[in-house]
Amino acid sequence: MWDLFRGSGVSEFDMMGTSHTITLTKRRPLVSLNQQGSASGSLRANLTWQMRTSDIGGLGSGSGSQGRGLLRRWLNLFNPELVQAQGPAMVNVDLDLACMYELADGTKGVVQPLGNFLGSFNAPPYIQLSGDDRFGAPSGETLYINLDQKDQFQRLLIFVYIYDGTPAFDRTHAVVTLFPSSGPRIEIPLIERAPQARSCAVVLIENRKGELTVRREVRYIYGFQAELDRLYGWGLQWGRGYKSKV
Repeated sequence: MWDLFRGSGVSEFDMMGTSHTITLTKRRPLVSLNQQGSASGSLRANLTWQMRTSDIGGLGSGSGSQGRGLLRRWLNLFNPELVQAQGPAMVNVDLDLACMYELADGTKGVVQPLGNFLGSFNAPPYIQLSGDDRFGAPSGETLYINLDQKDQFQRLLIFVYIYDGTPAFDRTHAVVTLFPSSGPRIEIPLIERAPQARSCAVVLIENRKGELTVRREVRYIYGFQAELDRLYGWGLQWGRGYKSKV
């Protein structure tokens, strides 16, 4: 039945949960912001991640199955099944959200926490980063993209990299969510197993003769920004950088 109503074109997506959420998948990786009525205003790209208690440590051991069950139920009063990562004791990883951009005039660059390249919303590159979340706080990290200036964009590559800590994309349960000013939000989960990957190209936004398309990439890289650059042909110059201690 879905195939009968889906039609053709670039609006290929899976509806998950409610009509207000689009989850991009391998089978249906592409959606048009124009067709969703979402190609103007502010587009927020948000990164959050979580850890399950089973990934943190072996809670709930006992002398027998009954004892383990009682102890587990008692511990669950204080430890919910799903906990939010709040500090390095819970998650030994620092995920960063970033965006490589290419503007219509050929200008290229990056917006990222490393180097304090936070961008600007009302001036080129019309992309601004909220700041650097180092511990997986509930608000995560957010990029603000000014779609009222969409004619200035050629392509945007939103990516995530592990600045510090254990490469653990498969255990951090990271999700990048796009929140347009109107229309459904778009979710891209990063749940594939890539044990040694340090970076992930998440989504590519392209301006195709005035139509903004969002394509799921989710390509894991065993290096950092320079390797992502080479993969997508950005042509930027990269050097080693560090964050200040907190």
